[in-house]
Amino acid sequence: MLDPLDTSRIIAETGVNHVEYRPTVGSTNDVARELAATMPRDSLLLVIADEQTAGRGRGANRWWTGPGALAFSLLVDTASRPVAKEHSGMIALAAAMAVVETIDTRLEHHPVGLHWPNDVFVGDRKIAGVLVETLADGRHVVGIGCNVNNTVEHAPEELAAIVTTLRDLTTLEHDRTGVLVDLIGHFERRLDQLGTAPLELGQECDRRCLQHGRTLTIEIGGMRTTGVCAGIAEDGSLLLDTAEGPRRFYSGVLIKQLPKF
Repeated sequence: MLDPLDTSRIIAETGVNHVEYRPTVGSTNDVARELAATMPRDSLLLVIADEQTAGRGRGANRWWTGPGALAFSLLVDTASRPVAKEHSGMIALAAAMAVVETIDTRLEHHPVGLHWPNDVFVGDRKIAGVLVETLADGRHVVGIGCNVNNTVEHAPEELAAIVTTLRDLTTLEHDRTGVLVDLIGHFERRLDQLGTAPLELGQECDRRCLQHGRTLTIEIGGMRTTGVCAGIAEDGSLLLDTAEGPRRFYSGVLIKQLPKF
């Protein structure tokens, strides 16, 4: 049985001032986009669902939302922070760092970190993902899926070997409201950092990057590039040492990665 989310506590303990809580949706990002027209620019909207039937990742990827997971989207106006336009591409990293901080306090002796551009891993298994979409008016919908009280036992067969959950790692049930409150709080602070000290955020992301030394293949516009990951730059770009020399990537879909040797 799912522990119910305490929306009153979320509003009281975070900067969220409107919560749209639905049992089942196709995608929380889609609902946030639909509601954006009715929300004032200074409103921080949270859309959350117990089940997503069409959760999205980057490219053609889909996100699994098992019973007990957190699947939610935040509608944010970064102009109020203010976040410079050239740093808006780092919003996904800010959200991923917020997840890392939230997960880290609930795990002991587990390596929690980032996989550029928008995933959170524990060791070699994915525990959370982020999808940021920009609206025509400049606001951003930040979708986050985090495996909390769901279990790999119920994951699709093709995902069972590559995902993990807080419940599976700790054998404990976690207070989903508490996890969500902490995560939103960390994200708000990371957005402030993105507005005031973006290079510091980039440096922290690099320290938390779990892909250092791995061979990665990135696809952009149908073109693929393979190289050894040299980390995340201060501006949030991915650094790859390729056969043609060092390259930076500001966007792209990770097609494949190989372990360190």
